[in-house]
Amino acid sequence: MSSAAIATLLKMMESLPVDVQEQVAEHLREYIYDLQDENRWNESFQRTEQKLVAAAKRAKQEIAEGQATVMDYDQL
Repeated sequence: MSSAAIATLLKMMESLPVDVQEQVAEHLREYIYDLQDENRWNESFQRTEQKLVAAAKRAKQEIAEGQATVMDYDQL
């Protein structure tokens, strides 16, 4: 985002009552935290995607060969 866009947002916020400014700031913080979290997830997934694909292929092969067993979730 350019500094002009940020300046525009600040001017818009400054025109609001202080309590509303606080609400907007809180919403923006939450939104930015969510975006950062999503970016971390995407980066993590990209680093491990090939391993996940390999594990899925291996599992599919084991199922086809009859080597897979049903997981008993009550035993975990």
